[in-house]
Amino acid sequence: MKLAGLRVLDLSLFLPGPHLTMMMADHGAEVIKLEPPGEGEPNRHIGPREGDTTVYFRNTHRGKKSISLNLKDPAAREALLRVADTADVFVEAFRPGVVDRLGVGYQAVAARNPRIVYCSIAAFGQTGPYRDVPAHDIGTEAIAGVVSLNLGDDGQPTMPHVPAADMAASLMALNGILMALYRREQTGLGDYIDIGMHDSILAWTANVTGDVFVNKRAPVVKHERTFGGAAFYKIYRTLDDRHIVLAGQEPKFIRNLLNELGKPEFIAVCQQGPGPHQQPVINFLQTVFATKTQAEWVQWFAGRDICFAPVKNLREAFDDPHANARQMHLVDPSGHEHIGIPIKFSREPGQANFKLPGVGEHTAEVLRAAGVDPATVNALTAGRD
Repeated sequence: MKLAGLRVLDLSLFLPGPHLTMMMADHGAEVIKLEPPGEGEPNRHIGPREGDTTVYFRNTHRGKKSISLNLKDPAAREALLRVADTADVFVEAFRPGVVDRLGVGYQAVAARNPRIVYCSIAAFGQTGPYRDVPAHDIGTEAIAGVVSLNLGDDGQPTMPHVPAADMAASLMALNGILMALYRREQTGLGDYIDIGMHDSILAWTANVTGDVFVNKRAPVVKHERTFGGAAFYKIYRTLDDRHIVLAGQEPKFIRNLLNELGKPEFIAVCQQGPGPHQQPVINFLQTVFATKTQAEWVQWFAGRDICFAPVKNLREAFDDPHANARQMHLVDPSGHEHIGIPIKFSREPGQANFKLPGVGEHTAEVLRAAGVDPATVNALTAGRD
């Protein structure tokens, strides 16, 4: 697999870092996860449980090894540094400054292993006035202006149900790590990567910054192209109280639907761009789509060249034949479900290793392989077998 031979040391918790390193494990990297002693990674205890693991943990930690050390113990800290000496990548997501206080920051690790690619993920990055502000996903989205873009029918901000800032940071971190590894092939040196969730989600706003940069004002969300201000990029309720979406504003899609519905006079209106002038078209389509069930509209749209989709719930999405054909819905030998691997290589494709580690299961194995002396290994793992 593409990342076979890479060793990744992961000190992160929750979602951005663990998701990042799971993607690397899916493509062959050896990922060694440091878990806090005792209950370990918080994802082990968040959300529905199936057997002895949660679905959340299963879909962020498959295929990893687990070590458990108390980094406030000097012997444990030195043992971790010995492991870092053998690593290619080091990932952490503590609040800024914590790893330095623990003695495992970039300078400490790189002084011993200059080839290390060291990635820090934090809510607001390692610099700037918000550096020390505590936040999870929704906090960074709020300050980045993204929460203000997701408004309900009442005009009030709605809760984001997919943690976009977390996932954006995870993907930015993966990109940065792979760039640094590629450059290391030429220079022999690693690098330090500073990833902010706030930076990452701001970088995803290119499609909605027109008014922000040109007119120096916030978008009028209800009139924006991608937020419901365009009749052909909008959610519509159906007869059975479900929903469909029109999801493409190319002229051919507009012509094809409005001609089929006997309203060619609306074509020119929809080609003028989003805004309140499209409201008569929206009103018409709301009335039309309320006359059939979602299933009836799926059948009606079949074979017509119109950018349309039914709004499925998440259970339906994973049961969908396309998701299964693309192997985005996986079932392990125990019958447990997993999210698949989105990066598809024709050569050396990724492979999900469904094995999940116990807290600290591989501590002794990993420390011995890193050359930690047997007496120290025994002392650090005493009482855990």
